[in-house]
Amino acid sequence: MSIPVSELIQQLWDTFRQMNPQAGQIVDLLAQRGDPLQNDHIAFRTFNDPRIGVARLAEPFLADGYVVGDEYHFAEKKLYAQHFEHADPSHPKIFISELLLEKFDLPLRQTVDKLIEQIDLTAIDADHPLCIAGRPWHVSYEVWKSLRDQSEYAAWMAAHGYCANHFTVFVNALKSVSSLKELNALLVAQGFQLNREGGEIKGSPSVFLEQSSTTAPEIEVEFTDGVHAAPGCYFEFAQRYPLPNGKLFSGFVAKSADKIFQSTDSRS
Repeated sequence: MSIPVSELIQQLWDTFRQMNPQAGQIVDLLAQRGDPLQNDHIAFRTFNDPRIGVARLAEPFLADGYVVGDEYHFAEKKLYAQHFEHADPSHPKIFISELLLEKFDLPLRQTVDKLIEQIDLTAIDADHPLCIAGRPWHVSYEVWKSLRDQSEYAAWMAAHGYCANHFTVFVNALKSVSSLKELNALLVAQGFQLNREGGEIKGSPSVFLEQSSTTAPEIEVEFTDGVHAAPGCYFEFAQRYPLPNGKLFSGFVAKSADKIFQSTDSRS
């Protein structure tokens, strides 16, 4: 019997809040204004090794009634992604991306292979899905820095492994603000730093989706050669617009997501 997705999401959220205290602060701020959190989507990262790729991460969600929504390609960042959605609109969408290892030079591929070989795949099952496995390998800060020089995404994976990369506030459900622009202004006034790559707001009503995000604060990470600071998780905000048929757009916009990925880039 597999862990219910509602419990799985709660576990993911608890870990996410520990890794990203600003998320809890923002949720509390909105709650004080009468707006309880409604999640638009949860995102995960991985590598495109079949043992741990998108399909493996999606298993607990597919088992609970989620279906594939669409797929996305990010040529510059060498990523592939799919999103998954549930017939019940109260269930958050799931967005899973993977780094295309074959697009990188041999040193990065060899480094990632050494990380993957450390995973005890026998410990991954329906009750212990990959998405909550945490960091299933040991890695040095020196290796992390070498990965960062080749791919910020690979470095983030090396540091944190399997957890929610971000949760996302569904702006449409908020009553105390009327738009993503107004929410952003509120957050900036409260001292939160937003990702301004590609503009503070990515997307537009013309593509039926607007997104913004905080920048991932640096957190202390335990590496094999000491504790060092590395970018953690971030909080995202999404406002969706109706399609010509009247239904809210439920997918994602690759051009916007490309810039959102940079929320975990190193800034030192």
